[in-house]
Amino acid sequence: MPPTFPAPTDTQSLEQGQALTPRFDGNGLIAAIATDAVSGDVLMFAWMNADALSRSIETGLAHFWSRSRRTLWKKGEESGNELEIEEMRVDCDQDAIWMKVRVKGRGTACHTGTRSCFYRRVALGDGQAVRLQLVPTTTPR
Repeated sequence: MPPTFPAPTDTQSLEQGQALTPRFDGNGLIAAIATDAVSGDVLMFAWMNADALSRSIETGLAHFWSRSRRTLWKKGEESGNELEIEEMRVDCDQDAIWMKVRVKGRGTACHTGTRSCFYRRVALGDGQAVRLQLVPTTTPR
């Protein structure tokens, strides 16, 4: 049975209170972003359900919910590149999680083997037309 988190009683307690009352979406998910604890680089974005959030808090290792596989997974369970959580924060209306992490193993957070999942930038237009083009970045591995 998945863990339950308390529901906020009002906006004041949600935004200013001391209780963790995450607001999961209609699919039971909450957005989770991981950044490098030292450099601040954005490493990855994923989804958590109540079980993934609870396990992340309990173990200090990032767990997520795979929407495509419909299963709970611990980051690094296959690759060894675990995300060790140094700090976890929730945003003002408690519908997003931010984790400052240290990447274990080879130090890559993305399943492609790159340091960050954000290894391409979107080419912005010049005000004339929308360009749907991605440009590789020089993300260290």
